[in-house]
Amino acid sequence: MKTIQYNLDDGIATLTFDEPNSPVNTMCMQWQRDLTEATALVVADRAKIKGIILASNKNTFFAGADLKGTLQLQASDAPRVYAEIEQTKQNFRTIETLGIPVVSCLNGSALGGGWEVALVGHYRVAVDSPKIQFGLPEITLGLIPGASGITKMTRMLGLMGAQPYILESKLFNPAQGMKLGLIHELVSDASKLRDCARAFIAANPTSQQPWDMKDYKMPGGTPSHPKIAAALSVAPAMLKAKTRGLYPAPEYALCAMVEGAQVDFETALRIESRYLARLIVSPVAKNMINTFFFNMNAVKSGQSRPANVPRYKPQKVGILGAGMMGAGIAYSQATRGIATVLKDVTLDKANAGKAYSQKLTQPSVDKGRMSQDAQNALLAQIMATDKTADLKGCDLIIEAVFEKRELKAEVTKEAEPMLANGGFFASNTSTLPITGLAKASARPNAFIGIHFFSPVDKMKLVEIIKGKETDDETVARAFDYVQALGKIPIVVNDSRGFYTSRTFGTFVMEGAAMLGEGIPASAIEQAAMQCGMPVGALAVMDETSLSLSVHVLDQTRADCLAEGKTHVATTGELLVERMVKELGRSGRAAGGGFYDYPFGADGQRGKKTLWPQLKNIFEKEELRFDMQDLQDRFLYRQAVETARCLHEGVLTTVHDANIGSIFGIGFPAWTGGALQFVYSQGVDSFADKANSLAAQYGQGFAVTDAVVNTLKRHQP
Repeated sequence: MKTIQYNLDDGIATLTFDEPNSPVNTMCMQWQRDLTEATALVVADRAKIKGIILASNKNTFFAGADLKGTLQLQASDAPRVYAEIEQTKQNFRTIETLGIPVVSCLNGSALGGGWEVALVGHYRVAVDSPKIQFGLPEITLGLIPGASGITKMTRMLGLMGAQPYILESKLFNPAQGMKLGLIHELVSDASKLRDCARAFIAANPTSQQPWDMKDYKMPGGTPSHPKIAAALSVAPAMLKAKTRGLYPAPEYALCAMVEGAQVDFETALRIESRYLARLIVSPVAKNMINTFFFNMNAVKSGQSRPANVPRYKPQKVGILGAGMMGAGIAYSQATRGIATVLKDVTLDKANAGKAYSQKLTQPSVDKGRMSQDAQNALLAQIMATDKTADLKGCDLIIEAVFEKRELKAEVTKEAEPMLANGGFFASNTSTLPITGLAKASARPNAFIGIHFFSPVDKMKLVEIIKGKETDDETVARAFDYVQALGKIPIVVNDSRGFYTSRTFGTFVMEGAAMLGEGIPASAIEQAAMQCGMPVGALAVMDETSLSLSVHVLDQTRADCLAEGKTHVATTGELLVERMVKELGRSGRAAGGGFYDYPFGADGQRGKKTLWPQLKNIFEKEELRFDMQDLQDRFLYRQAVETARCLHEGVLTTVHDANIGSIFGIGFPAWTGGALQFVYSQGVDSFADKANSLAAQYGQGFAVTDAVVNTLKRHQP
């Protein structure tokens, strides 16, 4: 055996997992074969064995499935996958039904298939560390727990109790596992695990899993219990509303839970296997595994970070502008223990920005999740000021003022001299080219874009923009700063709108263009939601402000004019401009845009509704349209723009494109991201469809041969 070491000593059989040439243990094909062989050895030695220990020689216990192998699966592989899953489960069942105690010694994290391996043990001992994680994250990768995880967790926690850990992929640490009854004993360090295991074996010469006992009853009751039945009657509808039918994994998991709870244990295992075999070969699973595991790991490991630059840890960071963005950045820094200087033109405005951190943390204080001392310590990290001199000694200063080039140049010149020796300066602009803004800097090589998304406290992505003169050290330090905030950095080259704003603009402007064609606003919003976008195109324009879009358009026109060029506004841009300048509809903050935002009798905002005049001004009743066509337009327009960004060198990696599109602009996760959407269809097929859309709806969809060649060069 290559991945499992089998040892029988003094009546204790130890199966130690140790996959060669891998930092973690996985359910690779070799491990599956080795498990069958190890199980046979245990059965052969049954008369000599008093107990079994499951252990690991890695820093973690077990990582789970072999995801690289999963990506290679085709639909025709489903029967083989089913047989392999069933064989693994048969091995698990053989080990846990011998009547002798089995102990899982959890020296580190056990996730997905790794937690399912841990569940083979009748008794689970874990190192008590908050950094260790257990659980079933498969749903986040478009899969379901299929190696007995659904069946066992449902029988241990009940149908209602297990849902967060299966359908929502909620993870837990050893101490939390102890409270749930999933971990039986905690130890201070890994050296004590085996002693505890031996003590349990000595005290329990015979052992069974709870569901194998004659008096077993499912916690909370089976699906036939009135309370459970009532909850389950609405669960599918609630799940469908959440997934919009685009994500099969949660639906399959719920089916496996409920169906499995109505039958015997062995049948439940087979039900679970069938759902996994069908799902694991699906395009959605492949898309999500590719992006949420491999692409995400590429980002987190720093593949877009310049190499050979020492790691940077921010000590003192200044923020110019205490509005929503500046206040959000200050909060994010303070939660990570970074000393923050929050400056605005008046002390009142700066203090208002600091108060945002108190507003965000107060509910936790009120509910006892955060102590008053902890809140005070967090707020103490933020110094609110109206004095430029207070920025002295910052190793990074970020301007987060209004999107106006002259204002940004002014604050840059004023604050940059306050930087500590070797410090660097950043702009939080969402559209203005960094190279142009860097002209106001005395050190353009140490000037960079760090584009946060609103609201900063909730949005994980941060886009780092490298100007033409930005050096590698500054890029690397910006990357490290973003990771120090616990956020996800992507790195792009300079361009108007960079990657995220530029591509997001195509989504919202395509929605505006549809409205200009006479398509009903309600159909436009539904199409965006049905294809998987988090918010309708018109609604999100209202939230971000139509007047801001017009301001960006005016700035673009002025910049192009200064370069001796003419900016030709798109149909969508012209419609938005008309909404603001002719119809006086500037967005939610101004009281109304594409939607009305009425106030109720209690003075609170009521439910928004589409502005009735949209129908009279824009809608053409005789127009015929197809909802699938509208969905395609939303997805393809963004994917085409992403492909162009890759071709132009704005994007340099596929993983930054996929992660940036999902976490930055809300591109549907079921696609795996904008470029994975392209690659999952095949580059040539994608280009053919896009050019077909271009013939109907304009050159925004056109894909040139040069772009096709670039896509093929970068294809994973």
